[in-house]
Amino acid sequence: MNTGKMEDKKCLALIPARGGSKRIPRKNLKDFCGKPIISYPISAALQSGIFSEVMVSTDDSKIADFAISKGASVPFRRSPQTSSDYATINEVIEETLINYLSLKTSFDYFCCILPTAAFITPAILSESFSKMIAMSAESLIPVVRYSPPIQRAFMVADGNLKMIWPENFSKRTQDLPPSYHDAGIFYWAGSSYFLRHRKCLGEKTAAYELPESMARDIDDEEDWKIAEALHEACH
Repeated sequence: MNTGKMEDKKCLALIPARGGSKRIPRKNLKDFCGKPIISYPISAALQSGIFSEVMVSTDDSKIADFAISKGASVPFRRSPQTSSDYATINEVIEETLINYLSLKTSFDYFCCILPTAAFITPAILSESFSKMIAMSAESLIPVVRYSPPIQRAFMVADGNLKMIWPENFSKRTQDLPPSYHDAGIFYWAGSSYFLRHRKCLGEKTAAYELPESMARDIDDEEDWKIAEALHEACH
């Protein structure tokens, strides 16, 4: 585990952006409030001033050319295996770190920033990294609080509504501890930790809470329109 000041750390910003997208064709280069959506995480990472390198992992020539034009690097292309519909983000991260090692380049920490993270800011990246270092954490994941409490959730079984946790039926919502879900925007982790465990979530994973407005899943055209409207309202 690396210790010391955050300014002494060598950090990589990894933005995974494959060319294929089924529900929103060419999603990573699609116009979002006036510019390709991938330009937002690239710009935030560069402006944060905390990364030794901001790279885009892609299999697509147009994405690669655009990323380079915006100041990011594309030192190698993503493999067919990690460009498929079934590849996981952990597989992409692992491949990227190993490829860098083959180039005799290593990083103390990396931040994997999703290419559709249009709401990301340099301050969020800097503050989350500072928190991970201050807590001597192995990784950090941004989270959003469930509202209302998930402990009072229902399920439908054989057409009937039932509580998943019936013991919470009579409890006041304010008496239930808050619960959170992955914001799905970025992931911090120590590189050596990740290569040992092949995951970001571990026993010493810090949480960085974000408001619900910051975590927007963009899976279809309707999601896209809602996210654009919210982005314009906030900016």
